[in-house]
Amino acid sequence: MASGGPRFPEDPGAGAAKPVSTATGTLYGVGMGPGDPDYLTVRAVRVLERAPVLVHFCKKGRRGNARTIADAVLAPDAARELPLAYPYTTELHPDHPDYVVALSAFYDDAAGRLADHLGAGRDVAILSEGDPFFYGSFMHLWRRLKDRFPVEVVPGVTGMSGCWTRAGTPITWGDDVLTVLPATLPAADLAARLAHTDAAVIMKLGRHLPKVRAALEEAGLLGRAVYVERGTMAGERVVALADKPDDAAPYFSMVLVPGEGRRP
Repeated sequence: MASGGPRFPEDPGAGAAKPVSTATGTLYGVGMGPGDPDYLTVRAVRVLERAPVLVHFCKKGRRGNARTIADAVLAPDAARELPLAYPYTTELHPDHPDYVVALSAFYDDAAGRLADHLGAGRDVAILSEGDPFFYGSFMHLWRRLKDRFPVEVVPGVTGMSGCWTRAGTPITWGDDVLTVLPATLPAADLAARLAHTDAAVIMKLGRHLPKVRAALEEAGLLGRAVYVERGTMAGERVVALADKPDDAAPYFSMVLVPGEGRRP
């Protein structure tokens, strides 16, 4: 006599088809902070420890800075690593047609690779220097994947925040307006924007430092400018820009122009 007991979903019984899982992985954009791993958030560490796939952007043949920061909290695990090497870094100007085409194809291909993992139910954590939504390469993959998969962005301490903190330089007072400028802008644009702000952060210096120095001088702000190199990282250097004798600047450097607003 057949049993009259209850039937459960996990019991296919009578030839019923097994349910097909539709669960997908979550895409995490993990802010890694400005360089010193002590500035990692608790949430960032938890995601890094658990994600089956760890993604970081890098230059060909080198580890990315975001992945280097994670060394303080992650043991080597090649099975989880997915480095994404840029086709270009400084070889071409960002406005060059070949650069635009190559980067677009690079992000399309990377999004496809991550979609394979996410579609298979594996969480993917993209390690991002500073904050993922602040000039981050993560955003290009987020834009391509956000409508297809769950996303969580883990905010991080920005590079500029780390730099003005380590420089001991409050950046805004009272009603000061802060302007963030990429040094890649044309010289005239830099000078014009600097002339109409109370405080400024100029990022992505590199070979653009001579142009930035000239724009600050034209705007009458050179005397207030502070140069910070590798803020919160090994080899950190802080100096008044007017006292810097050369125009050499690595990628991880910026100029700060602190505001002078209301101070009761």
